Formats: sequence, C-alpha cells, structure tokens
Amino acid sequence: MSGALQATFMNQRGFIVTGQQAYVTAGTFSWVAPAGVTKVSAVAIGGGGNTGGGLGYINNYTVIPANSYSVVVGQGGGCFGNPSSFVSACVVKGFGGCSTGGTFTGTGGGNGGNSPGNGAGGGAGGYSGTGGAGGPCGYLGSPGAGGAGGGGGNSITYGVLFCCCTQVAYTFGGAGGGGGVGIFGQGSSGAGGAVGNCTGGGGSGGGGGSGGAAGTAGGASNYPSPIGVSGSGGNYGGGRAGKQGTNGFSYGGFGTAAGGAVRIIWPGCARSFPSTRTADE
Repeated sequence: MSGALQATFMNQRGFIVTGQQAYVTAGTFSWVAPAGVTKVSAVAIGGGGNTGGGLGYINNYTVIPANSYSVVVGQGGGCFGNPSSFVSACVVKGFGGCSTGGTFTGTGGGNGGNSPGNGAGGGAGGYSGTGGAGGPCGYLGSPGAGGAGGGGGNSITYGVLFCCCTQVAYTFGGAGGGGGVGIFGQGSSGAGGAVGNCTGGGGSGGGGGSGGAAGTAGGASNYPSPIGVSGSGGNYGGGRAGKQGTNGFSYGGFGTAAGGAVRIIWPGCARSFPSTRTADE
C-alpha cells in the first residue's frame, strides 16, 4: 500500500525497510526519511503548460533516517508550467512545460512534447523518451516515446461560402490536450490524438504514457453556435490546448494544463527507475 512501510527480515541479521511516498498535489513539502532507510529512488514530473512537463528520475540516492528533504510539486500553468523536484533542482527535477517541452535533470528521464502556436497540447516526458508533439490545425498529434504521453490532435477549420463571399457555415472545433505520464515506472507510450472531423468535431486528446491519464478532447462546434473549447492535459504533466483561430482571430477557451508529481521509493539499492520494482510494495 502506498506510503506504508514493510519490514522484511533477511539472513536473521537485519532488515530492509520497503515503502514509498507519492506527492500529487501542487505545493512544497518535507519528506522525512523513515528509520532504517538510507537509499531511495525518486521521480519528478513537471507541470504542463501549452507543452508537456519534463520527467526526471534518480536512483540509489543516499538519505539519513529522521532527516527531512524538500519535495516540490509543480502546478500546471497557462503558457508555462511549474517545475517539480526532490531535494533540489541539482538532484532531480522535471521542468515545467514552457515555449518548448519541459526538460529534466537526474539519472535519466525525458523531455515534454512541444505544441504549435494555438495548437494541441504536448505530451508529458517519458522515462526514456520525449512526449508527443501536439498537432497544428488539421493534423493529428505525435505519439510519445519511452513511456511518454502522446500529443493531442487538432481540429479541422472548415468553411463553406456562397459566391458573394457570404459565409453560410464555419466550424471551429477545439484541439485536444496532451497525454500525461504515470509515476509507477515505465510502461507503454501514449498514442497521438486523432484529428477532428470537418463538421466541427474537436481533436482527441493524446494517450497517457506509463499509466498516466489521457488528455481530454476538444469540444465540437458548428458556427454560429459556441466555438469548441480546447482540451486539457492529462495527469501528470500533460499540456493544455490553445485557442483555435484563423486570420488573426482566436476562438474558444483554453484547456487546463495538468500538474506534476513526485514519487519516492525505497530501498533505492533494490528499487530503481525506470522499471525495477517500481510498482507499489
């Protein structure tokens, strides 16, 4: 069970303490190393922006029982997401999504996926690969790599005009949000989101990577009814979709970027990211 400690006696001479602690709400916390814990492994996922948050991890990091260590969980932002870290930015950090996908520091990890201007959201970074890029207008999103989230698919802007330039129909479906990434180690990568149809259907969200949540689809629209609202990023670190527009005008509302997460597991000498005993124990 997450957060619980289990003592396993070994060779009748001592014991190894096994456990984990996850932080999935934005904020700053103090993690206190339990008795008997001297090595940990940790993963940090940055909050999404328009692009996906980065993922970094570190293994077999030395801690001192009863000492406290900083944990920062980044909130999803507008254009810019906030970073997540364990101990400090120099130890392990997942940077928030910004003008390009969030980067990382640590033993390993992956960058977040990019997003075009006013386009679909980028996917969160993976354990060994980059998040999928969000699609521009009329294009699907790219799949994630190395357990990363997929990029959101976009909508098709489609118009029908009479001969005297009288507009009779115009559709602006919303774009899809980027897929998030899970905290339990590397799994399958998220698929890219599909393109909306030409009658106002919104693009679909990118698939979640490594057990993360998929981004939400963009809302459907058929002018002059309300313009489709863009999709939100999936937990954790998925990027939001931007407003849709043409000829300098923007339509619909922005989606919401997903926040980040930090997870610590121990003993770090036996449990390590991306995939060695990273499930709950």
